[in-house]
Amino acid sequence: MEFVISYDLRAPKFGAPARELYAAALDQCVWADDLGFDCVGLGEHHASDDGYLPSPIPMAAAIGARTRRIGIRPNVLLAPLYEPVKLAEDLAVLQLICQGRLEVVIGAGYRPYEFEMFGKRREDRKALYLETFEVLRKAWSGGEFEYKGRKVTVTPVPDPAPPLLLGGAHKAVARRAARIADGYYPPGGENWQIYRDECLKLGKPDPGVCKPLGPIYTHVTRTPDEDWERIAPHAAHCVQSYTDWTVEAFGRAAGPFAGGVDLGDLRRSGAYQVLGPEEAVAMIRALGRDRTFILTPLLGGLDPAFAWQGLRLFEREVWPHVRDLKD
Repeated sequence: MEFVISYDLRAPKFGAPARELYAAALDQCVWADDLGFDCVGLGEHHASDDGYLPSPIPMAAAIGARTRRIGIRPNVLLAPLYEPVKLAEDLAVLQLICQGRLEVVIGAGYRPYEFEMFGKRREDRKALYLETFEVLRKAWSGGEFEYKGRKVTVTPVPDPAPPLLLGGAHKAVARRAARIADGYYPPGGENWQIYRDECLKLGKPDPGVCKPLGPIYTHVTRTPDEDWERIAPHAAHCVQSYTDWTVEAFGRAAGPFAGGVDLGDLRRSGAYQVLGPEEAVAMIRALGRDRTFILTPLLGGLDPAFAWQGLRLFEREVWPHVRDLKD
């Protein structure tokens, strides 16, 4: 099992201030590093009313400087929105700060406003991220290369170069990941077998089994019903914003709660778990070794003090009974 702590640092008006959330996230990453978690995940979106993390690279650098062992994974980095040569330099420096612990998931993006904001066309997103893969590979080779008629040399050269994964859920993306990327990142495990088969067809090493995500959110408490009342508006806020973005992008709501956000449905879905310690142990162990368990302690701008209560209880009464799943 892979154990991940994840942040998008949303700060809606009814939640905690952004300054407190950023400070808490850094401290919590140190906690996860000391505890033995495998990875920190960082999202990326732009022009969000709640301040959704727009700059995962400097955030990853801050985490890398505060931690010693834990992997750092921007997932996904919206590569079509970046100038690729500058991106190659920034990621090279970030890899040095992280001392080789960086892994980058490249995504295409989907919100039209984000592309307009950066002067890009959403219709070009595939070509743009394919170009990014090519530029990053050449840039980190250590030599001079030509890009759009210009001579380019990127220093320092990251050693090792960060693995580049391709994120997405479509069959074509799975096949493309086998051809151009160092790995495939489908959060729900979508089309993993297609990716695996394509790797073997191309004579590449078998990537093995996928480790799809478990619940989106888990909070450990001795008062589950009371705490859910506090968490529910934050979970609903996150779901509603993703629903709104799919309407913006595709003209219709998409996803598991496309019909509307009902708090009862949210809790019954299993995506948001608010459990006592023994229940949490049972849930995590039932996921099995071939899954990813994720903590998102600051979900939707939750009060950091409240989040810490859940993390400390997890540390004392859950972690000792599930940490063997890492082996």
